[in-house]
Amino acid sequence: MANAKDLKVTLVRSLNGRLKAHIACVRGLGVRRIHSPVVVKDTPENRGMINKVSYMLKVEEA
Repeated sequence: MANAKDLKVTLVRSLNGRLKAHIACVRGLGVRRIHSPVVVKDTPENRGMINKVSYMLKVEEA
């Protein structure tokens, strides 16, 4: 059902002690909890947020 233009984003590290801008990026992607995947569109805006907090995320094609 998901297109090749969708990405499955999963938070794998805690947000505790992170910069507010990084927390905002994770929230902007729609991720709420650790190990809960979210499917987002593969847009330049989402890619930028993913790149900024890539050390906390696992990203797969959906």
